[in-house]
Amino acid sequence: MFTGLVEEVGAIRALDLTPGGAHLLVAASFGSDLGIGESIAVSGCCLTAVERDGVGFAADLSLETLRRTAFGAWGVGAPVNLERALRAHDRLGGHIVQGHVDGVGELVSIAPDGDGYRLQVAVPKGLRRYVAPQGALTLNGISLTVAHYAEGVAAFAIIPHTFRSTDLAARSPGDSVHIEVDVVARYLESLHRPEEA
Repeated sequence: MFTGLVEEVGAIRALDLTPGGAHLLVAASFGSDLGIGESIAVSGCCLTAVERDGVGFAADLSLETLRRTAFGAWGVGAPVNLERALRAHDRLGGHIVQGHVDGVGELVSIAPDGDGYRLQVAVPKGLRRYVAPQGALTLNGISLTVAHYAEGVAAFAIIPHTFRSTDLAARSPGDSVHIEVDVVARYLESLHRPEEA
């Protein structure tokens, strides 16, 4: 489990595709501190550290992960937001994030807005029912609050700290972003489905 509070911006060192998935290498300052088998959110996708060195860590990606994420489209050097798993005694800032990428959206715009920025993201049709103004969405592992939502586009007010401390400063309109919807919204939907026989 994660909070959506980005700890560090790392970078993709390599993505080696295989017939059965991929092997991802990520540069991260805390890579040597990760335990093998430890969970880490990489741009909002929960992965398992399978190797580590003084430069970062490695994780294996299943075919399912490749289908649900934009890792295959991001090149070497692409920035990735990193967050280590929440410990039981940590404060729960942000919101409850599972590290399950529900879909890939598209960055529509990012523009200055007062001291901060306004970010707009096109949400895939299958996820739109989970979006609510003042509700939570996770974008590339960043816990954000929806400021406005209309016609499939969610808008977010980004404070300067979040802009500087995440991969947002390196993103441009047209870029793919990982989206995780609020887990509470998913459970509420499940409770309202007719019971299966």
